[in-house]
Amino acid sequence: MSGREHFLAISGGVGGAKLALGLARVLAADQLTVVANTADDFEHLGLHIAPDLDTVMYTLAGINNSQQGWGLEGESWQMLEALQVLGGETWFRLGDRDLATHLYRSERLREGESLSAVTAELCRQLGIGQRLLPMTDDPVRTVVHTDQGELPFQHYFVREQCRPAVSDFHFQGIEQARPQRELLELLAGETLAAIIICPSNPFVSVDPVLGLPGLKQAIMDSGAPVIAVSPIVGGIAIKGPAAKMMAELGLPVTAAAVARHYTGLVNSFVLDEGDATLAPEIEDLGMNVELAPTIMKTLADREQLARRVIELAKV
Repeated sequence: MSGREHFLAISGGVGGAKLALGLARVLAADQLTVVANTADDFEHLGLHIAPDLDTVMYTLAGINNSQQGWGLEGESWQMLEALQVLGGETWFRLGDRDLATHLYRSERLREGESLSAVTAELCRQLGIGQRLLPMTDDPVRTVVHTDQGELPFQHYFVREQCRPAVSDFHFQGIEQARPQRELLELLAGETLAAIIICPSNPFVSVDPVLGLPGLKQAIMDSGAPVIAVSPIVGGIAIKGPAAKMMAELGLPVTAAAVARHYTGLVNSFVLDEGDATLAPEIEDLGMNVELAPTIMKTLADREQLARRVIELAKV
């Protein structure tokens, strides 16, 4: 790879975090940077909550709740139970241990630190050697257009359990937001072997990152191949509401429709072996197609997929 030995992973929450962990397991710590979506961050109970950032962070630290995919292992809920007695808002489940992260982050942000600096502090304390970056230090918030009106993303996703029908999205504040500084420096450098779009929701996890002013062009100018892993297998989203959103937006619920969404940016598309019949359609979009097992149930699955993606960078 002639000096290009660093990998950049673009991740949303649970699905992206699984592949990020696989990459972290098979690469040296200084070979991996993960940039996480922060457009679903929000203020709740006076705290700055960063769901995707924390899911990736907890996963890389090996302390995530592996059964539910988000939150911390061994969590307790006494604060939430006490809040419910008081009549407070409990629709967003903040665990007792998880609460420490939000308290720390919120206090440091009030002291004037950037989200990037606070994330680096948290990663250091949790023993994470890889670099984890928020997509921006500026506020960007996903708003979901639904048949019940416009909803902030967490209200749609958690409070309403994705029940409202989706018609569109917009990312409030994205026009004024600047991509994270270290992210731009990495893209402008000479070390990137590949940029990996993890199997995350293309509309609400990846699009906010790619939609930051100048970022898509910086990716294209980097000279590194862009590899996307499908979050849709057999017409089903492995995690989250991507399939439901696609159907309501009038799109085919297929991996090929995801590939089409990335046309012009992605060089190689990783397609689950069960969707092999879609390969010609995706190749017609100008992408190289790699067939691989993409459903990551075990740590071995995560590592295997990570190795396949890394090999694609050499093609």
